[in-house]
Amino acid sequence: MHPPLNVTTHSFTDCRAQATALAERVAERLRSGLAERGHAVLAVSGGSTPKDFFDRLSHEKLDWARVQVTLVDERWVPDTDERSNARLVKSRLLQQAAAAAQFVPLYTGDATPEAGQGAASAHIDALPLPFDAVVLGMGDDGHTASFFPGGDHLAEALDPDGYARVLPMRAPGAGEPRITLTLPTLLETRALYLLVAGEKKRDLLADARLGLGEAQHYPVRAVLTQQRVPVSVYWCP
Repeated sequence: MHPPLNVTTHSFTDCRAQATALAERVAERLRSGLAERGHAVLAVSGGSTPKDFFDRLSHEKLDWARVQVTLVDERWVPDTDERSNARLVKSRLLQQAAAAAQFVPLYTGDATPEAGQGAASAHIDALPLPFDAVVLGMGDDGHTASFFPGGDHLAEALDPDGYARVLPMRAPGAGEPRITLTLPTLLETRALYLLVAGEKKRDLLADARLGLGEAQHYPVRAVLTQQRVPVSVYWCP
């Protein structure tokens, strides 16, 4: 018998409601961190799905000057590139009230993610972990963070007992070379959220949870089946 999955799904009739609900929940987590520890740390994903969530979270009233924001993964491009996750976070999240937050990048300016791995790892080591919240997304191929099928460092990144904070990742479906927080780093959090949209991803997620067919090999399954941190899925059509 497999242990029961520690996953709760919150479904919404529209994506604005989803974004608002998640923004309110993450803001609560950040306020709790500020109250308990005097600081808060948030890790977020890039892509198109979190844009509305970022917009809503940026308006939440809290002491953003004591909040540090980083990424769960990054394409190895400067923030002047349209595909940069840092660019997205700066333009959509670090606005309004949230403009006072400190951004901690993964991209270092080195020629390759392999060359920048040490500096990126130091950036994460310097954060006052645990994270108060980690917000993941999921691709149509079942990847989350930069845990891509066929990734050159996938097994190491998913090793629950691994020691690496961050790892470079190159994969057929990844486009650019990337750098990613490893699974143990992502699980060093007080709250873990998975933000997904669309019926295709809902079905993919259901298959991954059950380990059906090809979905048993989807990297996101490592997040869904781990027992360290409960996963809250936020879904909209």
